Amino acid sequence: MKVIANGIAQYYRRSGSGPPLVLIHALGLDHRLWEPQIAQLSSGFQVIAYDVRGHGATDVPAGPYTMRDFAEDLAGLLDALGVERAHLAGISMGGMIAQEFVLAWPNRVRSLVLADTTSEYGPDARRQLAERARIVEERGITPLLEPTMERWFTPEFRHRQPGEVTRILNILASAHPPGYAASCRAIAGADLTERLVTVSVPTLVIVGAEDHSTTPEMALQIHEHIPGSSYEVVPDAAHLTNVSAPEQFNQAIVRTATRGGSEPV
Repeated sequence: MKVIANGIAQYYRRSGSGPPLVLIHALGLDHRLWEPQIAQLSSGFQVIAYDVRGHGATDVPAGPYTMRDFAEDLAGLLDALGVERAHLAGISMGGMIAQEFVLAWPNRVRSLVLADTTSEYGPDARRQLAERARIVEERGITPLLEPTMERWFTPEFRHRQPGEVTRILNILASAHPPGYAASCRAIAGADLTERLVTVSVPTLVIVGAEDHSTTPEMALQIHEHIPGSSYEVVPDAAHLTNVSAPEQFNQAIVRTATRGGSEPV
């Protein structure tokens, strides 16, 4: 379904009933990333998976974008859906959006799962993101497909679960180049680390042991800055831990949400 929120048409999928759980996807993907979570978690949560601006069936406004834009989009979506407070889980770019959101609207977040993400990128990564933006603007998303699958999944997972890899690759192949490029530049400019000391909701920082995009060291930096947060490393997983280890990931969400209170809103 679509709703006009924060001035753009946003696509969302709502499944199940119970306390709201919002899932925020990675760069270049959309709500379909979360199929392993929607299938299981809808039995205990009202799961809201949506397409971030510039992605999927949500509008692709002209750039530039900022992390604040993404957070305001989410606030507008929750307002439109009548959700005052929710559990949040974001992966990669989605984890950065979740950080920006909880910093801006701490009273609207019950619990927080930050997966395979970072609070800031260093100079080398920022240059790489700028190069990816340039490539998609000039040549489309195709040149990035295979290299991205190699970063997002270990060789063992690609061999063992080719169907899941193909599913994710097909979602990425449908990405909108202008939205992808604007989002690359937005996440490259994020600088969240020092502000995280104010986060007070139950928080889990989870990362794949083989994640070379947003490394365990980056995740540890977030954990060290959020008071009382938990830190979990998923063995034998690369960047998309929700796909590589769905059972462990889902259990982590439930465990963290329980700490944040599970009574319906």
